[in-house]
Amino acid sequence: MANIQQIAKRAGVSVATVSRVLNHATSVSPKTRSKVEEAIKELNYEPSMLGRNLRNSESRLLLVLLPTIANPFYTEIINGIQDTAIASDYNILLCETDSKPERENIYFNMVKNKLADGVISMDPTVNMQRLNELAEHYPVILCSEYEEKGDIPYITVDSELAAYQAVKHLIKLGNEKIALITSDEKFLYARMRRLGYERALKEFDLPIRDEWIYHTKGLEFQYGVHAMRMLLKQEDKPTAVFAVSDTLAIGALKAINMERESSDPIAIVGFDNISFSSMTNPTLTTISQPMYTMGCQATEMLLGRIKGEKVENIVLDHELIIRESTMV
Repeated sequence: MANIQQIAKRAGVSVATVSRVLNHATSVSPKTRSKVEEAIKELNYEPSMLGRNLRNSESRLLLVLLPTIANPFYTEIINGIQDTAIASDYNILLCETDSKPERENIYFNMVKNKLADGVISMDPTVNMQRLNELAEHYPVILCSEYEEKGDIPYITVDSELAAYQAVKHLIKLGNEKIALITSDEKFLYARMRRLGYERALKEFDLPIRDEWIYHTKGLEFQYGVHAMRMLLKQEDKPTAVFAVSDTLAIGALKAINMERESSDPIAIVGFDNISFSSMTNPTLTTISQPMYTMGCQATEMLLGRIKGEKVENIVLDHELIIRESTMV
């Protein structure tokens, strides 16, 4: 492969002149620029992006923090992030933290050492104190999960309102015994969705019963199966369930299907509208988050921060998608 010295020799100019052409400097005459570009074409020269980025003190790399890539909720958001980043000549690196501080440190140090230009965090388990410290000097955006009254710009949906509308839908169908399958309430999304659940019950003077609120250890499918089995063992069983994620809701559907002969019909509503939610039996009623749009706009926000621009928080619209699981 040709190098910059060979280009300079072929064009009959200095190496510095070739460098100015490659960096689109306006101080090069059209005639000289044409000679250099012809030499580049003849020798099939490809400039080093790494070298150019190092000279410009940029990596053209964006970090995307998430607790696990196994959760299908993240898929469409990542697609939006990647498409928007590539369109702006950036690449992304998916950083699975597995909720481990030592992994976070590696990724934070990449930004500090200019191996990455900024961070989009979708990790609800991230150390917010350290992330806030990073955000004081480097571009950081929160996506989906955010910090109440925090300083880091975020993009999300109104989880409380969405949960309220989901539970209100179950009530209007005639359900008065509505359970909640939720996760650890140290996470903001779990707290907000519980608030929406309770708001709907209070509005219709329905009881909030502790035995119908089941906290799981995670969002994986198997936790939804276990939670639903526990609810089905109760003497006074709920007639409907709101789950704070589709993966938990799909697990609940699995448990109901396994007990269908010995159980009365139970309506289920999930949250997220992941691709699998339309493939279940029955298909899942759920709150749809605009996940691809969320990823696109999170990236645009981060690119704005990289340019030194001030960006505002964004709360996107959600939609209740009604399917078979509430038509029991």
